[in-house]
Amino acid sequence: QVQLVESGGGLVQAGGSLRLSCAHSGRTFTRYAMGWFRQAQGHDREFVATITRGALYTYYTDSVKGRFTISRDNAKNMVYLQMNNLKPEDTAVYYCAALEYYGTRPSDKASDYTDWGQGTQVTVSS
Repeated sequence: QVQLVESGGGLVQAGGSLRLSCAHSGRTFTRYAMGWFRQAQGHDREFVATITRGALYTYYTDSVKGRFTISRDNAKNMVYLQMNNLKPEDTAVYYCAALEYYGTRPSDKASDYTDWGQGTQVTVSS
């Protein structure tokens, strides 16, 4: 089974930055598109970003475009989310997710992803 472990969350002031990391346990990491989702208290789980298996394509929800960057290092089985200019509305539990997908436009629907990490809390103070 695939295991995903997120790290890097924490408390940061508005305007600050955090880098989230996700370690993927599988031997076939390059078969997977990877995504980041977040869930704020009292809200549904929301798509944040996704990246194709070869990292040629990335997609973001409008609210984070220009501030967040998703990347991956296939040699290390790692996915990252660099978050800059953080805002209080970014406060949420952030989840890493995996989807076997070989195309150019991975899904932005949480229900399509097959493996999930435990989540890491990001809190942005005003």
